[in-house]
Amino acid sequence: MSASGSTASGSGPSPAPGSGSPGRGGPGIDRGAVLLVTLGVGLALLASRWLMAQVPRWLPPQASTAAPLVDDLFALEVGIGCFLLLGCTAVIAWTLLFDRADKYDRDDGEPIEGNLKLEITWTVIPLVVVLLLAAQAIRVNGQLASLGGKVRVAGAAEALRLVGVDGVAGFPGPTSVQSSHSSQSSQPSAAQASRASRSMSSTGPSPGVGDPAAELGPVVVIARQWSWEFVYPDGVRSAELHLPVNRPVRFRLVSLDVLHAMSIPAFRLRQDVVPGSVIDYRLTPSREGRYRLRDSLFSGAYFASNQTDVVVESAEAFERWRQAARRSPLAPSPNAATELWSQRQERGNRGWATVPPAPPPLVNVPLDPEAAHEG
Repeated sequence: MSASGSTASGSGPSPAPGSGSPGRGGPGIDRGAVLLVTLGVGLALLASRWLMAQVPRWLPPQASTAAPLVDDLFALEVGIGCFLLLGCTAVIAWTLLFDRADKYDRDDGEPIEGNLKLEITWTVIPLVVVLLLAAQAIRVNGQLASLGGKVRVAGAAEALRLVGVDGVAGFPGPTSVQSSHSSQSSQPSAAQASRASRSMSSTGPSPGVGDPAAELGPVVVIARQWSWEFVYPDGVRSAELHLPVNRPVRFRLVSLDVLHAMSIPAFRLRQDVVPGSVIDYRLTPSREGRYRLRDSLFSGAYFASNQTDVVVESAEAFERWRQAARRSPLAPSPNAATELWSQRQERGNRGWATVPPAPPPLVNVPLDPEAAHEG
């Protein structure tokens, strides 16, 4: 009787498991879980946004017009990666703390097959992320527009003839650029010039270095094992790269031996220097200072020493440097690889086989190995 009365006067049968209750937002909705997930997503977004703002602090100073674009792309990748990492870590942590099996529970988990919603979710999310990054990378690459044309050549000697440079150390011949020793000029053949004009992205003869409002160049960049040499349109040769700030520069990249890569971290730009090719390349420095140029591809035993400086200065300071360089005689530039090779010879040439370094470049302005640099 009492049991019957209790049933009649009670609140009725208990709700079925999983049916929810009015106080919890209706059938199948757990307000606590929704709030917790929303809070977690919000915190992950805030953490990702904060981490994106830290990206410029991790990298060298932004010294070219390309640097902000590249940094923004990298920051986007960092933010997406941080958000995904925090989301996956949160799920793993929740499982370990609240949904782990009992100590002596050795039962297998319930097999779950054919969950179409889950399969669509874990396919669509990575697809959207990858497409977003690809679209942004294509947009940034289009804005940079740093890589110009490329001309295939038979070898280093033909590459030097095509860019109009002779008298390079290791490639004997008359000096074709103006210098304190010679005012001779040797131009490529008509067929080479025609091919270069078709293949390169040049729109006409270079204004050289005198007009501060015009593009500077072409500056010939010569990479070798293991040193850099830069030849300016007026014939100045330098072992360190001097550039006027906020003025576009066009390079022609030449390798005398193997594959190299011109990498200037402060500019956020890197370009392979491919043997058998003359490559057009453009950039615009935007911040004065002294930065580092490195060979970022393994090109032999001493490639780590294949470094030099990039000096970005005002137009007036660049003109003073150029005039002083024109008056300076050609002389060998210090080469760390040559010194290391000499030390190896003194020890009996022991160790892994390697090629001897090319002769140090003959330049008007040698590299200053003691100068401090940024980035």
